[in-house]
Parts: sequence; C-alpha cells; structure tokens
Amino acid sequence: MTCASCVRRVEKALAKVPGVEQVSVNLATEKATVHAGPSVSREQMLAAVTKAGYEATFIEPEAAPVAAPAHTGELVAVIVSALLTLPLVLPMLGLDLHLGVWVSLALASIVQFVLGARFYVGGFKAVRAGEGNMDLLVALGTSAAWGLSVYELFAHPGESAHLYFEAAAVVITLVRFGKWLEARAKRQTTDAIRALDALRPDRARIRDAATGIEREIVLAEVRNGDLAIVRPGERMPVDGLIREGHTHVDESLITGESLPVAKETGARVTAGSINGEGAIAVETTATGAETTLARIIRLVESAQAEKAPIQRLVDRVSAIFVPVILVIALVTLVGWLLMGAGAETAVLNAVAVLVIACPCALGLATPAAIMAGTGVAARHGVLIKDPQALEMAHRIRIVAFDKTGTLTVGKPSMNAFEAAVGVDRSEALELAAAVQRLSDHPLARAVVAAADEARIQVIGASGAKAVAGRGVEARVGERHLAIASDRWLDELRLVAPQRLTIRAAELEQLGNTVSWLVDLGSVGRDLGVANGQDSAAPQTPGRPRVLALLAFGDSLKPGARAAIARLNAMGIKSVLLTGDNAGSAASVAKSLGITPDAVHAQMLPADKARVIAELKASAQGAVAMAGDGINDAPALAAADIGIAMATGTDVAMEAAGITLMRGDPALVADAIDIARRTYRKIQQNLFWAFVYNLIGIPLAAFGLLNPMLAGAAMAFSSVSVVTNALLLRTWRTHAGLVPADAEVDTVEARGPDGKPITRPA
Repeated sequence: MTCASCVRRVEKALAKVPGVEQVSVNLATEKATVHAGPSVSREQMLAAVTKAGYEATFIEPEAAPVAAPAHTGELVAVIVSALLTLPLVLPMLGLDLHLGVWVSLALASIVQFVLGARFYVGGFKAVRAGEGNMDLLVALGTSAAWGLSVYELFAHPGESAHLYFEAAAVVITLVRFGKWLEARAKRQTTDAIRALDALRPDRARIRDAATGIEREIVLAEVRNGDLAIVRPGERMPVDGLIREGHTHVDESLITGESLPVAKETGARVTAGSINGEGAIAVETTATGAETTLARIIRLVESAQAEKAPIQRLVDRVSAIFVPVILVIALVTLVGWLLMGAGAETAVLNAVAVLVIACPCALGLATPAAIMAGTGVAARHGVLIKDPQALEMAHRIRIVAFDKTGTLTVGKPSMNAFEAAVGVDRSEALELAAAVQRLSDHPLARAVVAAADEARIQVIGASGAKAVAGRGVEARVGERHLAIASDRWLDELRLVAPQRLTIRAAELEQLGNTVSWLVDLGSVGRDLGVANGQDSAAPQTPGRPRVLALLAFGDSLKPGARAAIARLNAMGIKSVLLTGDNAGSAASVAKSLGITPDAVHAQMLPADKARVIAELKASAQGAVAMAGDGINDAPALAAADIGIAMATGTDVAMEAAGITLMRGDPALVADAIDIARRTYRKIQQNLFWAFVYNLIGIPLAAFGLLNPMLAGAAMAFSSVSVVTNALLLRTWRTHAGLVPADAEVDTVEARGPDGKPITRPA
C-alpha cells in the first residue's frame, strides 16, 4: 500500500465479504485486523484483497512479530534511477554533457517505464477497482510530462524543442526515494516490538524430576510444571515461580524498572527477563503465547494495528481526495489554456498539481505517531491496549485511585488485635485466623501471619465465602463467624462494645483499617459478649455479637506522594475511592496531599462505579480510574479510561484500557504524559499533511511550483511526518523529579504486642 486511498480500498474490499463485521487497515504496519463470523474463510478474505489489487498473507497467532521489510531492492532502484536522471538534470546546473535528444529520450524512458512501472501497475489496479491513489497521480503526472516532451521532440524535429524529460525522471526518482526513506523510518517505529520479541529464548534447560538430569529442549516442548534451570546471565525462558536459589533479575524491558529486582524462593519471574548472579530453578507456570511477554507483544501489536478515532476524519478526506485532485488538475490545465498560455505551461502546471497532492502523509500521520507512542510506552512499562485509550487519555482531568495495592504496598500487617471483655484473646485470634485461612486477600494473609507469629494452631473452617464490600464469613465448628467491616456491622444493626469503639476510632485516626470478628449466631458455648456492653454476662444463644477488633496498617508506596504531586502539576485532580473506613481514608489522603472533598470511603464496587459516573458528568474532560483488584473492575469499566496495575488481578487488567507493568503510581502520570505527547504529534502530523496540500496545490495550479519541486515537497512531506512521530522515542520519564514538598510522613501505631511501631503513613 502507498497512501490513505489504498487503505480505504483494502477496507472496502474486505468489508464486502459476507460475514465480515469490522475491518481496520493500518498503512504504517501494512496489516489488516478483521472481525468476522465463523462462516468467513481465509480464502474469501485473501481473494477480496487480491481482487482489490493487493497481496496478503495471514499472521499466525504463535508467529513472531513481523518487522517491516528492509526494502533493499527499493534502495537499489532509487540509486539506479538517480544515476539515470543525473545526466538529464546537469544541463539545468550549467553542466551540459551534450547527450543529444535521443539519449535523453532513452534515459527518461527507462526511468519512466522500467523504474516507474510500479506506479502504472498500482494506478491501473486502482482504476480497475474504481478508486484513485498515489500511484495513479504519479503515473498521470509523469506520463503527461514525458508525453509532452515526446510530442515536442517529434513536432519540432528541426528546431530546438522544449523538452521536460528531466521533470518526469526527477519526480519518479524523488517519489521512490521518499518511499524508501518512509519505509526505513517506519521500521524504526516497530523497534519496540522487535526489541520485545528479541527477549524470547529459543531453548530451555529442563531438569528431569525423576533422574535430576538436565537437558536442553526447544521452548515449544516445555510444559507447565517443568523445572527450568536458569544460570547467571541467561534470560528466563518461561513464566514461573522460583523453587530453588535466589538472585536479582533485570526486568527493565518488560516493566521499565531500571534496577534489578531481588528474587527469593517463591517469587515470580517473567520470560525474557535476565537472571543476575545466582543459578535458580523455576517451576514453569506459562509458556509460549501464554507468557506475560507474549501478552505484552500482542497488546502492543493490537494497539498499533487499530485506528484512532481521529483517523476517521482522514478516512473521510482520503475517500474524495484523489478525485478532487484530478478535477483540480483538469481545471488547471483548461484554465491555463483559456488564458492563452502554451500547452507546455498548462501541462506542467497540471502535472505539478498531480504530483504534490499525493496523499501519502495523510495516511501516515496518525498510525506513525501511534506506533511510536505505544512503543515508547511499552519500553517504560505502560501498555496501551488500543488507540482509543491513547486518544482519550490526553483529555484526562481527574484520576480516581483505589487505595489498597494501588497507592499502598498492598501487604498490610495486623497492627492491633483486641478482644472484648470476657473473650480469650488467643481463642479469638484462632477463630479469626480460621475464618481467613483459605482467603488470598491481603488482610486475610495478615491475620494468618499474626496467628502463626503467636504460634497458634489454626483450626479448619468450612463454607468460607467473601461478601462483596463487607467482609468474609465461614463456619468454624458450630459457630457461624465473620470478619466484618463497619458497613456490615451497621447492616447487622450491631454495636461494638464501647471500649472497642473508642479504640477503633483512635486506630483509624492513625490510618489503620479496622475490622471486627463477629459471631453471627453461636449455638455452642457462649463467649459472653453483650451487644454494645463490656460485660461477661451470659447472652441469648444465636444473637450476633462482636468478639474482637482487628486493625491493619499498610504502607504507602514510596513514590505515591510524588505521583499525586506530579498529577497536580499537570492540572489533574486526584480522587481517592476506597472500601476502607473514613478515618483510614482521610489519613492516607492527608499524607498524599489529596483534598478532603475528594475522598470517598466505605465504597462497595457498585458505589465506586457510581462515583465515577458522577465525576464524568461534572468533569471538564475525561475521568480515569486506577486500581488493581476485582472490586475495582466495575469502576475501571465505567471510567473513560481504566488504568490497571499488572501486579493486581487479571479481571482488573481486562477491564482497563491501560495496564501498568509495575505497581508504581508514578506510571499513571507517565501514561497520561505519553498520551498527551502522542496526540500532539498526531495533531502536528495532520496539520502539516494538510498544510502541504493547502499551500502546495494552489502554488502548483498558479504556476509557481514546477513538477520537480512538487515531487521533492511530496516526498519530504511523508518523511517529515514519520520523522516527527519518531521524536516520541526520545521521551523520558520525569518520575524521578520528586517535588520538594513530597516528603513521606510517618505516624505511630501499635503492633499486636502493644508496642509502638513507626511506618510510612
């Protein structure tokens, strides 16, 4: 394909195939994404592309990313064309080689019909399909110049004829040179994918579980559960868990993390990352197309293959562009003839119009910028799923953050556990750990860890289930127990003992998250806790009661405050949405510099989605949601742009348009900054693509631009658009520039043993 008109022609051809629902063709990547029903065969689609005058092959899902061809033959053609054109141009520079008119005709004809044959072939196919494209304009324009020269040569055999062979030859040479530069620049826009693909090792060293013998096998033969041995300096062949050894791993090309990350036994590693100083054994959890690296490559390729919404404007323009240019060229020709100018002048001006108007730059303006933008984002750990997310992200004015796991480390510890009067503390902690033992929630792990630290033997529980936004319940022996939030306590109309209520308020002011161990209806031995009373008096069996208070503390991520400060500097408001209590939420917000009016506590998943909808209704721009948990998925989907942490759940990542490959909140600002710069490049490219034509076409029509300058301008326009997009590759994060007011506050809290501890707020 050569221009935006080609894109439209291929899309129309594929869209006509019965059963095809949606088609998107990308000029820069030379790929088509087709959404079709099961009745559509590959042969039908290939036949449609062939009928439109092009050739296509299918990209297999397991195949490595296909880089743009090197176009070595194109360079050779450019050099040969330049050598044949040079003798024709030298007389214009005062260096007449006295070639003679017949030698000039021979040289010009070779350039026109041999080296320029591709324009005739492409133009003929376009006409046959009832369309117009760049090839047609170049073929018509240069043929007119060559034909006029031949006419002059034979019409005035005995006189000094006015020949324009050099104009036709120079245009063809410049256009081919421009296409070669364009192809070379396009290859650079796919560097990100090729760099990622280069991370895939071809083989893996596997240890036989029975014999302990190590052997190298091709990566396709590795299965989940196999133990891969990775020596120092080698790349991880698979995703997996370290079962033996410890090391540091360089994950920079996958997550954008510049420093190696320490990995111990049980830690996850990603295929393509580089092992540091220690030999390790990795239990395989994913191979081939299922690895994180393969998913990253697919996401980047998908984003680069799809069209941005702004491209629709270009598509509408390109649909009528070539026919309009043909009309303008005809009007130019007739106009000059009617004004009394000679046929030579009229033809040359019409040729200039045809040549300068080639819509190459229009077709490349948007995809080249998107390819460069998504590529640089991927190198810095930001995966943008599609151009629509990229285009929307530049309009973000509000970012709503989940708290746990997004702004905080997500590994809370239990800072306090206090039993009600008359309740044995160890027994209550044993019951709490039993309820939480089968849960993978960070708070549940903290409870179990506290029980283990106290050397309490955790008993079994049955029927454990999470209650969204409220807590978890389970049956321990004959007791029906729950770890409940304040919201659940209110819904049960259950009042905690006064002493625990006062203590809970104190802990919340220190930034702790408070939960309650509740007996939802005991039928066994009564623990003697009155509803709202500190009394050991017996109570009616089956009545819900509070047994103990649990307080959890979680550290802010090191760069969280600086990330919020950077967003503020970018004119973006930060909002906190959390299912946590109001006290903890207010404490975290104060530490981060988030205003009290932007804090929403005790949010259920549906509540978060509702708040997002309210923010969208009042915002002067787009609203983004950043989160990492299953409970964030509704809000991520409801927001204009969902931003998910890859350290979180797969559900969150599926619902989000942007995924951050490491759990650093600073990447939120990075993602928005890249999106803004990419959109700016799209605007700049489209501006220049249109300006070239808006200025160049009138100049050519009024005789102020000869065909050679028109050809040079047309070639330069395409190259400048791609080169401008490539400037995005120089982008660097500003996350390391921490504002002076971004110190991390500390507060004092007390641990399970009652001793004060100091931790980041």
